[in-house]
Amino acid sequence: MKTYFVYILKCSDNSYYTGFTNDLERRFGEHVSGKNKACYTFNKRPLELMWFENFNEVLNAIAIEKQIKGWSRIKKEALITQDWDKLILYSKNYTQFGNPNDLE
Repeated sequence: MKTYFVYILKCSDNSYYTGFTNDLERRFGEHVSGKNKACYTFNKRPLELMWFENFNEVLNAIAIEKQIKGWSRIKKEALITQDWDKLILYSKNYTQFGNPNDLE
């Protein structure tokens, strides 16, 4: 059975990069070495692997990657720190519950 990974890297400028791969070790090595000059992370090294999850279904992994890419920074940080209460809070409608940045 094939395994797929969704991962979050922290860049030297403190931004986050979310990606998808079928070989996490290889892909992280490519990011670190700067294999692809067109990649978002090329000029943002050094990098730190902050979070990853593995999936057995490629379509599930792709869907999760796309979902996380659309998240706010604080929501990604809640995922990274496994703060499930904050993750739920930050998932709520801003117009109903306010901006999560104001809750800190």
